[in-house]
Amino acid sequence: MSASLTSALAAATQAAEGQSHPQGALYMVATPIGNLADITLRALYVLHLADTVACEDTRHTQHLLRAYGIHKTGGQLLALHQHNEEQVANRVIERLRQGQRVAYVSDAGTPGVSDPGARLAACVCAQGLRAIPLPGASSVTALLSVSGVVADGMPSAGFVFVGFLPSKATERAQAVNALALEARAAVVLEAPHRIEALAGALAVLGERPVTLGRELTKQFEEIATVPASGLMSWLQEDAKRLRGEFTLVLHPAQVQKSTHTEVRVLGLLLEELPLKTAVRLASAITGAPRNAVYAQALELTRSAVAEVPESPIG
Repeated sequence: MSASLTSALAAATQAAEGQSHPQGALYMVATPIGNLADITLRALYVLHLADTVACEDTRHTQHLLRAYGIHKTGGQLLALHQHNEEQVANRVIERLRQGQRVAYVSDAGTPGVSDPGARLAACVCAQGLRAIPLPGASSVTALLSVSGVVADGMPSAGFVFVGFLPSKATERAQAVNALALEARAAVVLEAPHRIEALAGALAVLGERPVTLGRELTKQFEEIATVPASGLMSWLQEDAKRLRGEFTLVLHPAQVQKSTHTEVRVLGLLLEELPLKTAVRLASAITGAPRNAVYAQALELTRSAVAEVPESPIG
């Protein structure tokens, strides 16, 4: 690697060595999702300082550390991945009780989001030990920042992180149907060998915009926004578009303003039926799009809760 990367460790030491980095703590360290320059100075310093670096793949992590001029022995690296997370968490806890600083990194990005790390953090916290986050690169927030997601006419903004959809076709289709009713933007991840299957499943969402990020932060990064029904065609225009890791943002559906009759029908049904049943019947009765009825149902439910008076005390 270039000297410009290895020299970053000196800058990291100068910037962070005066800060508090307690012993006996687990440090959840975000690493680059592609571009090695996206590492933070604090992450470099903690990785250098750590007595143990737990990681998904010891060979991958050893290569990453050496790129920044950080050298760890084989005994300082501890493999912790989705197949052994709960068992190895006990070994991490033992080292924390010995006063070690343990850093955990996934292969790329922020641990515990779609990668291993959540069970580890839960086990550590359950033992009364500290888990300290070191924020950094995330494909989720990276793509959201350039997607231009605007929730016009929606009762609330925000997004929901979905992660990977099921691999089986029937279960995937059910998940997509659920997303069709989701009033917020939805972030989905996918691997290259399944991206065409996902595109086929999302096609039922028609003109709903999807922003796709391929190889984010890497040399051949590509970002495009297309209708869900056109995602397959976009992918097949160039064979290179089927390569790499994918993050997708499903934009909120454009919701038409409900008429007085639609709101009244929905309100009456909500008084007698569960939300999903009321939404299905209201959509069938009025002809309004189900996602629009669902958004209106959420708004009515929140309003009803807000209007319930508090019970008097005594």
